[in-house]
Amino acid sequence: MSRGRLSPPVGEGDHAQGPADAPVTLVEYGDFECPHCGRAHPILKRVQRRLGDRLRLVFRHFPLGEIHPHAVHAAEAAEAAGAEGKFWEMHDVIFEHQAALDDRSLVRHAESLGVDGARVARALETSEFEERVRADFMSGVRSGVNGTPTFFISGQRFDGAWGEEELVAALEEEARAHR
Repeated sequence: MSRGRLSPPVGEGDHAQGPADAPVTLVEYGDFECPHCGRAHPILKRVQRRLGDRLRLVFRHFPLGEIHPHAVHAAEAAEAAGAEGKFWEMHDVIFEHQAALDDRSLVRHAESLGVDGARVARALETSEFEERVRADFMSGVRSGVNGTPTFFISGQRFDGAWGEEELVAALEEEARAHR
């Protein structure tokens, strides 16, 4: 299961869903424009429902801007929404609308969640959240991430298949190990 270690470990600055004391933490390094990440999104939702409070899910940005021209701004827009307490809602909307990731669409997505669209537009124009996104990206580089999605289970890189059953089995095994 392990080829690499997560660096840095999950901390206060991470976007996390689920209890901090959950027996298992799943970290995804993702790119909002990546079709593989788009396919993983509903799988992760089902995995979260199945494991409930036994799972903490963390998302870190790893935009592959060279091949996905909207990925960086999508990550920055998610951060802008996060500044208003709507990171996960924006995360979900972006993945559910991967064909509409130009700046105008990102602002519309944010507004649909009640986020200040003008603030998101300004954040994109000024690259207000560029450093936050870059910090996640560099942590991925340090952790050996070279594509998306890349998963870490309780700090160890998971190189198995990321279908629902495979992920649940690996997460359940890790949760049992930490009882």
